[in-house]
Amino acid sequence: MIDHLNWPATAVFVFFFALVTVMGFVASRWKSGNLEELHEWGLGGRRFGAWITWFLLGGDLYTAYTVIAVPAVVYAIGAYGFFAVPYTILIYPFVFLTMPRLWNVAHKKGYITGSDFIYGRYGNKGLELAVAFTGILATMPYIALQLVGMEKVIQALGFQGEGMMSHLPLTIAFVILALYTYKSGLRAPAMIAFVKDIMIYVFVIAAVVIVPAKLGGYGAVFDAAAKAYEGKPNQGLILSPAQIAPFITLAIGSAMALFMYPHSMTGVLSASGPKALRRNAIALPAYSLVLALIALMGFMAHAAGIEVANPQDAVPQLFLKMFPSWFAGFSFAAIAIGALVPAAVMSIGAANTFTRNIWRPFVEPEMSPGREASLAKLMSLIVKVGALAVIVFMPTKFALDLQLLGGVWMIQIFPAIVFGLYTSWFSGEALLAGWVVGFGLGTYLSWGPTAWVPTSLVLGYGAYNGIVAVVANTVVAAVLSLVLRRARGKIITGDFADAPRSA
Repeated sequence: MIDHLNWPATAVFVFFFALVTVMGFVASRWKSGNLEELHEWGLGGRRFGAWITWFLLGGDLYTAYTVIAVPAVVYAIGAYGFFAVPYTILIYPFVFLTMPRLWNVAHKKGYITGSDFIYGRYGNKGLELAVAFTGILATMPYIALQLVGMEKVIQALGFQGEGMMSHLPLTIAFVILALYTYKSGLRAPAMIAFVKDIMIYVFVIAAVVIVPAKLGGYGAVFDAAAKAYEGKPNQGLILSPAQIAPFITLAIGSAMALFMYPHSMTGVLSASGPKALRRNAIALPAYSLVLALIALMGFMAHAAGIEVANPQDAVPQLFLKMFPSWFAGFSFAAIAIGALVPAAVMSIGAANTFTRNIWRPFVEPEMSPGREASLAKLMSLIVKVGALAVIVFMPTKFALDLQLLGGVWMIQIFPAIVFGLYTSWFSGEALLAGWVVGFGLGTYLSWGPTAWVPTSLVLGYGAYNGIVAVVANTVVAAVLSLVLRRARGKIITGDFADAPRSA
C-alpha cells in the first residue's frame, strides 16, 4: 500500500493535517459557550465577526472539490469550466441585499436553519419539511465530493490499495474530522479555515507565477491548450455559440442555489450581525479572483504535457511534475484541509436541519435543548458516514451527477425563502405546490448524462435545468397564491411573528 509513497510530500502532508487536527479539538475552548445548546454547537453562538466570517464562508464555499473540479472541467473542455467565476461574482450582491435581513429575522425569532424561517413565515409544516428534505438530500453528495478531492491528493502521494484498503487513509482522515466536529461544533471549521485559506492562497500564487514561467509564459500555456482542444466540438479557449446560453443560465442558476444550501445558511446565521455579512459580501469576491487563477491550472496541465484518464487527476499530477516534493505535499495538504472545512460545516448544517425541522416537529416536539444538541451531534456523524459510503460504494461519476442535480434541487427553495423576506403575498400551500412541480421537473430534465448542460424542453434552446424548473415553480406558486387569495378574500400567509422557535 505504501511501496510507491512519496515520503517527502507525505511528511509535509501529515504535519499540516496533524496541525489542523489539534486545532479542531482545541477549538471547543475558543469563544467558549455551552456546547450542549444547539445554537452554540451548531452556530458558534452567533458570535463570529466580519474577519472570522470571511474565512468561514470562504472556507465553506470554496472547497477542495472546487480546487480539483474547476480546473478539471477546464482541462477537459476548456472555457466552459470558467462558469464558476461569474456565478461566484453574481452571488455577492444578492448576499448583500438579502442575508442581513434573514439574519435579523433569525436572530429575533431564534431560528437556526432556513427551514425554521420557512415555518415561521408561512406556518406550513409541509413546506418546512420539503425545504429541509431538499437541503439534506442535496448536501450528502456535496460532502461526498469533498472526499473525492481529498482522495485524489492522497492517491497522488502514492497510497495504493485493493478494494476497501484503497479507502483506508480517507476513512482515517474522516474519522478524525468526525470526532473533532462532534466535540467542537462549528468552532472547529471556523478556526481551521484560517490555516486552510492561507495555504490555498500560497499554493495558488506559486502556481500562477512559477508554472507559467517554467513553461515559457502564459502565451505558451494558451497556445498549448488551444492545440489540445483543436478539432474537438464544444471545446476550446472561448465558448462555442452552442455553449453561450447554457453558460449564462448555469452561472445564474448556480448563484441562486448557492446560499440556499444548509451549510451556506449556517455560515450566514453564525455571523455576529448584519454588518459582518455586508462587509463579507464586499470582501468575498477576492475568492473569485483566486478561483479564476485556479481554473487556469487546467490550461497549465495541457501545457505541461499532463495526460490523465480522469481529468480530476490533472491538478495533482501538475504539482507533482512542476514542484519539489515538499511543496507538492504542502499543496496537497491545503487541498485536503480545504475538504475538511466545508465537509464539517455541511454535516453541521444538515444535522441542524434534520434535528430542528424533521425530528423535532414530526417525532419529538417536546425535546429539550440538551436533547436537541445531542441529536444534532449524532446526526453530524451519521451524515459523514453516509457521505463516506457514497465514495466507497458508488462510482465517483454517479456521485458527481448527484451533486450537479443538487443545484437543480436547491434552487427550488429560492422562491420560498427570498420572496418570504420581502412579501407576505405568497401562500405556503402554493409555494409547496410550486416546489413539487419544480423539484419534479428539474429531476426529470436532469436525469441522464446531460445533467449539467441539458437542452431545455421548455425554452427551446440550451439552458440550465435548474432555471427552467424554478421558472415553472414560481409560475405555479404565483398563480395558485392568487387563486387562494381571491378564494379566501385575504392574504393567507403568516408574518415573521408566527410560529417562533426558540434557540
